[in-house]
Amino acid sequence: MPKLNQQQFAFILITSLFFLWGFALNLNPILIPHLKKACQLSDSQSAFIDSASYIAYFLLAIPAGRFMKRYGYKGGIILGLLLFSAGAFLFYPAAATRDYAFFLVALFIIASGLTFLETAANPYVTVLGSPESSTQRLNFAQSFNGLAAFLAPLIGGTYILSGKSLSAAEEKAMSAEQLNQYLNHEATSVQTPFIIIGVVVLVIAILLWRTSLPEIAEDDSMEVEGSIFKEKNLMAGVVAQFFYVGAQVCVSSFFIRFSERVAGIQEKSAAYFLSGALLGFMVGRFIGTALMRFISPAKLLAIYSILNIVLLITAVLSHGKFSVYALVGVEFFMSIMFPTIFSLAIRGLGTKTKEGSSLLIMSIVGGAIFPVIMGAVSDISNIQIAYLVPAACFLVIFYFALKNINVKNIKLSTAH
Repeated sequence: MPKLNQQQFAFILITSLFFLWGFALNLNPILIPHLKKACQLSDSQSAFIDSASYIAYFLLAIPAGRFMKRYGYKGGIILGLLLFSAGAFLFYPAAATRDYAFFLVALFIIASGLTFLETAANPYVTVLGSPESSTQRLNFAQSFNGLAAFLAPLIGGTYILSGKSLSAAEEKAMSAEQLNQYLNHEATSVQTPFIIIGVVVLVIAILLWRTSLPEIAEDDSMEVEGSIFKEKNLMAGVVAQFFYVGAQVCVSSFFIRFSERVAGIQEKSAAYFLSGALLGFMVGRFIGTALMRFISPAKLLAIYSILNIVLLITAVLSHGKFSVYALVGVEFFMSIMFPTIFSLAIRGLGTKTKEGSSLLIMSIVGGAIFPVIMGAVSDISNIQIAYLVPAACFLVIFYFALKNINVKNIKLSTAH
């Protein structure tokens, strides 16, 4: 097979992985209100659904990078898919026992697999082609993550959410047996969807195992000496990514709760609103990729950061559906942020690209921390005030963008 065609095939195959992990992570906004009901949780407790997912990125990103250094990108991807599948299958016994801790363990295992996938796929895409188009290429691949983000709440809202929430009075009027039956019915609705996910991911793992992928090696001529922690732009990127993922997870995970409390939108309808918002996220990726032909990635990142701060303040100060529409706008302008921060942060790392990628994936732990903070703010005040938490996060991203606006592009390695 000619080298160019092999690269194109590899790019298509790896891009499909962006869809898979996007689908898994974007089921969390469905699972948060769902398990809140089924396991009778507070807002703060339900936020640990995100924590269980995103803490895996912090704990396993460096081991994933080391694993790939020894076994290559393909080995890391296959192991990631196997962990992903195993975690999905564990949802069946977790639902049968209605044990919240069991659900969190299953989510942690899924996220452990996603850590391997993201640690491999993000840098793999940036070096799988010309260095000049690395940021555009990563944004394009991440667009399919956006497609998954749109479909996950749409499908999850249809097949997982019942649309029935008990008021305190209704719950009190039920006998213990009736309440237990209701809660069990709520919990078990996740079993079939996650079994299907587990089977699909396992099949893809087998297909990838039987497929030949080109192994990309960093260019030895771009050897970077010294500690990776001395790379100032990378470290700034790690901080920016930490705050970005925290903001993204906060905005999406509490979207349904926000829509219910602030605009009086019923949970199934709110799930469809979220799906529409994430459709905007996907469209934003494609539009952002196109805009980068005319506007530098760092400048676009700065513009989008300011717009998100304005929209979040609008969501906090306004009422009714208008406040929900403001959050929909935030999803659109978040679209380019993760891949843009990622590609800006790892440029010029040469032989330390995999190590730098691991640190950036570790920073995804922001998604484990900020939702808990936001949940605590919501419990103390209200869900609307709590949206000031992601607004503050975008200030950090704006600063990182400003630091990169005047930096000339540094070529990434394309040695194979």
